[in-house]
Amino acid sequence: MITLYRALSILFNIIEVLILVRIILSFLRIGPYNPIGRIVYELTEPILAPARELIYKIGIDTGMFDFSPIVAVLILRLILGIIRRVILF
Repeated sequence: MITLYRALSILFNIIEVLILVRIILSFLRIGPYNPIGRIVYELTEPILAPARELIYKIGIDTGMFDFSPIVAVLILRLILGIIRRVILF
């Protein structure tokens, strides 16, 4: 069970790094049409789209800022914490 938790932890860490890379790419104005940008966008969009929808459904007006990466990382950490409690205890 510890091996399963470690594998999930590594997977979630990789997703978090990809989200960070996507944030950096957006600051550098590298869009989804660049080959590297396309890979990062395709890997992170399934995670960020539900977070964006959640922010929209709650009714938070974020203006020109996209807070979905922060929400997605918080949700990923929450899920990993729940998995840790279920698997390890």
